[in-house]
Amino acid sequence: MFRRTAVQVIIAFSCFLMLHLRASAQEKYRYAIIPKPVKLEEREGEFTLNKKTTIYLSSATADLKKATDFLSDLVRNATGNPLMYTDKAAKKNSIHVSLDSSITHQEGYELTVSSKSIQIKAKTPAGAFLAVQSLRQLFPADIEASTNLKRFTIPAVHIQDEPRFAYRGVMLDVARHFMPLNFIKKYIDLLAFYKINTFHFHLTEDQGWRIEIKKYPKLQQVGAWRKETLIGHNNDKPRQYDGKRYGGYYTQEELKELVKYAQDRFITIIPEIEMPGHSQAALAAYPELGCSPDANYEVATHWGIFKDIYCPNEATFTFLEDVLTEVMAIFPSKYIHIGGDEAPKDAWKKSAYAQEVIKREGLKDEHELQSYFIQRMEKFLNSKGRSIIGWDEILEGGLAPNATVMSWRGEKGGIAAAKQGHKVIMSPSSHLYIDSYQTKAGRKGEPLAIGRYLPLEKVYSYNPVPKSLTPEEGKLVLGAQANLWTEYIPTSDHAEFMSFPRICALAEITWTPLAQKNYQDFLKRLNSNIQHLDKLKVNYSKYYQSTP
Repeated sequence: MFRRTAVQVIIAFSCFLMLHLRASAQEKYRYAIIPKPVKLEEREGEFTLNKKTTIYLSSATADLKKATDFLSDLVRNATGNPLMYTDKAAKKNSIHVSLDSSITHQEGYELTVSSKSIQIKAKTPAGAFLAVQSLRQLFPADIEASTNLKRFTIPAVHIQDEPRFAYRGVMLDVARHFMPLNFIKKYIDLLAFYKINTFHFHLTEDQGWRIEIKKYPKLQQVGAWRKETLIGHNNDKPRQYDGKRYGGYYTQEELKELVKYAQDRFITIIPEIEMPGHSQAALAAYPELGCSPDANYEVATHWGIFKDIYCPNEATFTFLEDVLTEVMAIFPSKYIHIGGDEAPKDAWKKSAYAQEVIKREGLKDEHELQSYFIQRMEKFLNSKGRSIIGWDEILEGGLAPNATVMSWRGEKGGIAAAKQGHKVIMSPSSHLYIDSYQTKAGRKGEPLAIGRYLPLEKVYSYNPVPKSLTPEEGKLVLGAQANLWTEYIPTSDHAEFMSFPRICALAEITWTPLAQKNYQDFLKRLNSNIQHLDKLKVNYSKYYQSTP
């Protein structure tokens, strides 16, 4: 009995020692930057930042000052002392920020830390902001909490960096479950921290309409609210509901504030207004937009695909043009996402009006009618100087001339679009749908999710450029995007749990050169870097630490 107990003690002590040594190694890791820079040269020494440290701008443009103001505010929140600006380039204890036309990439930067100074050079203000995020990740994690640091050190280093892809995106669905504005700001902060530059905002669905449209007030009065919500999984039988009215929407003023908040962090918000499918909330508000205007449309209370979609009549096109006009006044993004996915054609097959449009326009079938629908909306948006993104179903029946395809049903749609000469954003559900389970145990060991098993390593393994594309076709892949659908994610804490650290992996696959990716090296940096998320009180998943 004694010998057995002794063995157990030895094993337990060995495990403790290994964990202790691992933790110590994490704490001493000097360059825990995510995503991994293109070139990082380790150097001896460190820079000490204190209350006398100053910032010098060689070109004090308003946009460049956004980056340095962000840095100054970060330091002030942690130390009580902001970094003060100076009009003289001091040789010691200073941070120099400048624009450098010799840097070729629009988001490229150089960061040099020595014992005397910190030098940031960038092609654009956006590059300078990205350099600040790398610098921030070299700071001690306590910088993220409002503590009285007074002074701290930054390891000496020289970094030359630029992203592999121009489009580095994350989509958040607020239509299935409404998320508070303060959380969305926090989410955008976290995206900026990992150099994600695009926030795809999924605002409309069958289960809720989340954006104020002043010309159509019933969208927020009716479409933003459902009478109850499904309890459990959509596949459970019988389905059960909570019997509680649920909803919410963002005012236009709130959204304008959010756009500016994102712009200050060099993040573009792309709004999505779903069409022609996923439109039941809008039909509940304005039934005349459906093919059965006398039907009793209701905001959906469970998940899935619904047969009721917009009817391709003039009232619908007028409505959507009016809606998009107000949307464009809020969001200045080049792109407007128009959905286009999961649009059953049952209602169109039964509709005399839809069949008349098919005949009038010389279309073959309902798939070409959807193409007509999308192309008509594209012409409107193009006339306003905007471009469309659509899910890969917009390929069916013929692709709109200037459309960018977001490929989610695997890579097939993206490959087809690129071979037709269209721009592509890769977002396959197999690797980038972060509403999936994070362990093999799935529903037995985690909060309820839609299904699938998507561990961190699988996200990290993804390469957005398919091997079947030629080098020229590969250049049409703008980047990649992770999607967080919220059917089973009712709270912001749950959203954080599903998002991080998987978004850290997305950041690296969209930034770091393919040849430099290494999962074990990534984990080494992540184990140290994630201390920042601890201080930021992010409810990230711990499942990445093992493979249960």
